[in-house]
Amino acid sequence: MADLLLLSQAAEAAAGGAEHAADPALFGVLNSTVWVSIAMAVLIAIVIWKGGIRAIGAMLDRQIADIRKQLDEAKQLRSEAEALRDEYARKIADAEKNAAEMATQAEHEAEAVIAQAKADAAELVQRRAKMAEDKIAAAERAAIAEVRAKTADAAAKAAGTLIAERHGASADKALVDRTIAGLSRPH
Repeated sequence: MADLLLLSQAAEAAAGGAEHAADPALFGVLNSTVWVSIAMAVLIAIVIWKGGIRAIGAMLDRQIADIRKQLDEAKQLRSEAEALRDEYARKIADAEKNAAEMATQAEHEAEAVIAQAKADAAELVQRRAKMAEDKIAAAERAAIAEVRAKTADAAAKAAGTLIAERHGASADKALVDRTIAGLSRPH
């Protein structure tokens, strides 16, 4: 860690300086770039020695496992969504089929109602015509009975008048005597 601090201070000093001076070489050939490279190599060696690679690998494995888990969940959600879509598509198809069947059934029922109404109307017209014919026949019978009654009454009055004009008490006596005499004889 101290090496990193020194390296970062050295890098800041090299980058921040207004003048670019040549790095003083320590031990002849070793300038600051070589020291930074050595420090990085040492840092990488420490990370490898302390198991940093395994930790990084474990972390990457955990991330891979999480990503696989998320992908599996996404696949499962997708399959569920497709199943729901298919189910609703079937329901929509069934609803459309039911609606068509209902419309067809309603048309048949309407045709049946119209046919029944026509039959009922024809029957009603026929019944009313029969009732009218019956009323006419009854009126004719009543008129004929009335004419007969008046005719019988007129005939009875005419007969009474004729009998009264043509028959007297003596003629009636002879008629009554003959009728009584005819009754006493056996047939």
